[in-house]
Amino acid sequence: MEAYLLDWANLLLRWLHFIAGVAWIGASFYFVMLDSSLQEPARADDVRRGVAGELWAVHGGGLYNSQKYLVGPVGEPLAEKLHWSKWEAYTTWLSGMALLALIYWFGASTYLIDAQVMELSVGAGIAISVAVLAGGWFAYDALCRLLRGRDSLLAGIIFVLVAFAAWGLFQLFGARAAYLHVGAIMGTIMVANVFFHIIPGQKRMVAQMRAGEPPDAEPGIIGKQRSVHNTYFTLPVLFVMISNHYPMTYSHPRGWLVLILIMLAGVLIRQYFVMRHSGRAPLALPAVAVILLLGVAWYLRPAAVESGAARIGDDEIALIMQARCISCHAAKPAQPGFAEAPLGIVLESPAQWRQYAERVAVSVQTRYMPIGNLTGMTDEERATIATWYAQLRAD
Repeated sequence: MEAYLLDWANLLLRWLHFIAGVAWIGASFYFVMLDSSLQEPARADDVRRGVAGELWAVHGGGLYNSQKYLVGPVGEPLAEKLHWSKWEAYTTWLSGMALLALIYWFGASTYLIDAQVMELSVGAGIAISVAVLAGGWFAYDALCRLLRGRDSLLAGIIFVLVAFAAWGLFQLFGARAAYLHVGAIMGTIMVANVFFHIIPGQKRMVAQMRAGEPPDAEPGIIGKQRSVHNTYFTLPVLFVMISNHYPMTYSHPRGWLVLILIMLAGVLIRQYFVMRHSGRAPLALPAVAVILLLGVAWYLRPAAVESGAARIGDDEIALIMQARCISCHAAKPAQPGFAEAPLGIVLESPAQWRQYAERVAVSVQTRYMPIGNLTGMTDEERATIATWYAQLRAD
């Protein structure tokens, strides 16, 4: 019953995380588009009222006229009712942290710690997890303060920092957990930007406007910088969110390099769309991104199975299945935390092995299974399953 309830908690938290994330990133994309698409106001009266730019748009059967004021309307009070884009961000992070705790802290021995990477106690693994999330934010925030006004250098160093985090986490945790933590570091930076800089700065400016004082431009400058950073983090974070479905990426011996290249492709694609909103469309950006992704796909191609290998019989596969797979993939799993076989895949008979042969071979070759290599499957056993599957296909 406990495993069943945990599955429901996982489902509901993941659903909430997804919904909130769509709302947050959708709002971010919209406002970046809006900011980049603004035109000079068409009416002189709007210019006198302090309108810095406007955009006419059509959607949902109606026309919209969005106007931007840098320091509020001139000669008239600021509207009492203002929409604040913040709860989408907070809900996304809080639900994501709840998922992290449920899966990677509560299930640390299964999903976080891989003894073949580093022998860690559950307590040490969780402590490191918390430390890297907090440390990522403090390092990033310190760099932003130190390199104020040197945006290109700052962007380069942030990329190096994220790349180093990816490499370092692969030396500490299981590959799947390492990927997740890189995304969690970036997500934490994004929400901390909103909580500590963007929203407080906006509140200060609004208070000054309501008091009839000229707003201090400093909070706006800082908020704009942090918003730009958040924009470029979005596609890499979205990739990490779906990466656990694609073990071919994180299970590679240099999965950290794969992650860096895919994130870089995401940044280039995002940059293309940001520039496209301004009327520019440098096709070199998505072209380089596609080349990077094709290069990664080539790099991850499955190793060829040697032809002419000795025939692999059912007895040999049975030994591997019994020792490495059936504790989870059984009608009644013996592995704690599993109420039923993952994805309903039961591997207790030769007929079932053959039914799921392709999925077994891919999962084992990509090191997705066993989860966290709980049962200690060896490279030789993985090669045996790959050869067995190749022989089945050849029959």
